[in-house]
Amino acid sequence: MKAALFQGPGDLNVIEVDTPSPAADELKIRVESCATCGTDAKIFHHGHPRLEPPQIIGHEIAGEIIEVGSGTTGYSVGQRVQIIAAVPCEECWACKAGKQGICINQTSMGYQFPGGFAQEMVVPQAVIKADGVNTIPEGLSFDEASVAEPLACVLNAQRLVNVGPGDTVLVMGAGPIGCLHIRLARALGATKVMLADINGGRLKLSADAVKPDRAIDMSSENLEEIVSAETDGIGPSVIITAAPSGQAQEQAIAMAAPGGRVSFFGGLPKDKPMIQVDSNVVHYKELILAGANGSSPAQNKEALALIASGAVPVADLITHRLPLDQVQDAISAVTSGEAIKVVIKPQGV
Repeated sequence: MKAALFQGPGDLNVIEVDTPSPAADELKIRVESCATCGTDAKIFHHGHPRLEPPQIIGHEIAGEIIEVGSGTTGYSVGQRVQIIAAVPCEECWACKAGKQGICINQTSMGYQFPGGFAQEMVVPQAVIKADGVNTIPEGLSFDEASVAEPLACVLNAQRLVNVGPGDTVLVMGAGPIGCLHIRLARALGATKVMLADINGGRLKLSADAVKPDRAIDMSSENLEEIVSAETDGIGPSVIITAAPSGQAQEQAIAMAAPGGRVSFFGGLPKDKPMIQVDSNVVHYKELILAGANGSSPAQNKEALALIASGAVPVADLITHRLPLDQVQDAISAVTSGEAIKVVIKPQGV
C-alpha cells in the first residue's frame, strides 16, 4: 500500500510499504480522510521529540473498518469510524482523575503508532481500550469527521476557561484552530466574538468563512485600541491565543477584562518559550490563565456530536482536498496560510 513515511526533517515521501495486519485485539481501517494541521508542518520541518523516524504520520483520521481482530468485539466490517489522536493509558493518576488529556504515559497516532497518511491503518489496542473509536453519525462525511480531533482540542481549551453565555471572546490567530474557536465560542453562547491575525490574507480567508463580529488585521490596525473600543474599554472576558506567539500571550494578559480568562492554546517555539508577565496585572485584575494541550476521548466524542448536529459546522472550513501523493503540497498550503483546512484523501480525490 501507499503511505507517507517521515524519515527526518524535510524528508517525507509517499512510498510503497507493507500492508499492515491487525492483531487479535486490534482493528484495521481503510483511511478515507486524514486532515492536516500545523503539527504536521512542524514535524515535517523540524521533527518532534516524541516521534522516532521512520514513521507514518497523520493523526486527524476517519475511515471504514475493513478487518476486525479475532479477539475484538463490538465492531464490524463496514463501520465508519473516527479515531482519536492522543491515546491515554487509562492507568495513571491523571487518567484515573478524569484528566486523560494530560496522561503522563500518553501515546499518539502518527507518533508512537503508524498514522493516517496511508491507505490502510491498524487501530491499536490502546485506542480501543481508551474508547477512542467513534462511530461516524449517518449523514456526516469522512472529511467532516476528521476535523473532530482538532475540535476536541478546542473544546478542551474552552471548557478550561468556561466559555459561555454573555462572554466576549477574542481569538488571536486566524488559522484553522482559530476558526474552530470562533465557531465553538458561538455554539457555547458567547455574545461577541472577534478574530485577529498579523497575516491579512489569512485573516480575510478565515473571516469570510466564520464571520466574526470583528476581524482585526494586526498588520495595519491597532489591536489594543480596537479591542478596547469594541468592549467599551473593559476588555474581552475571554482571550484565546491560537498562535505560537509570545507577544500574543503578553498582549492577551494586558487586554483581558477584570476577572477575565486567558487560554494559552498555541505553544511557543522550544528555543523561545519565555514571556514577560506583569504579575500585578494578573493579581489586581484577578485573571485566570489556563494552558490547553490536547483532549480526552470523551471530548472527542462530544466534538464529533457537535459537528454532526450542525452546532459547529466544519464542511466550509475544508478548502483543499488532495490525494496522498500531494501530502507535501498539503503541508505547504497549511504553512503558507492559503488554506484553512486541508484533507488528505488516501483513496483518491
